[in-house]
Amino acid sequence: MPHDPHYTSRAWRQARADRLALDRHTCTVPGCGQRAVVVDHIIARRDGGTDTMGNLRSLCREHDNQAKEDATGQRRSGGRFRVRGCDADGLPLDPNHPWHGKG
Repeated sequence: MPHDPHYTSRAWRQARADRLALDRHTCTVPGCGQRAVVVDHIIARRDGGTDTMGNLRSLCREHDNQAKEDATGQRRSGGRFRVRGCDADGLPLDPNHPWHGKG
C-alpha cells in the first residue's frame, strides 16, 4: 500500500498520542492487556473513517496484525480478535477458569 502522508502530519501524531494516553498505552481488545503500540481506525479512512477518538483504538502488535486489511480491503480477522487462551468470544479456554463458574 502506498504511503499516506496523513500519517506523518502533526494532526495525526497528536490524535495518536491522545488515543494512546486515553487508553493508558494498553491494548483495548478485551482480555489482552498488552502494551499498545499502534492506533487503528475502527472505520478505515478510505471508507470515510475519521481521526476522532470514537473511531480510534489502541492495539498491541498481535491484535494490529489481526486487524490489518488484506488485498481486498477486508479485515483479516473479520472484525473479531483472538486473545491467547481465549475463544473467539473472549472466554477462557480453560474450563476451570473462574469465569466459567468453576475452580
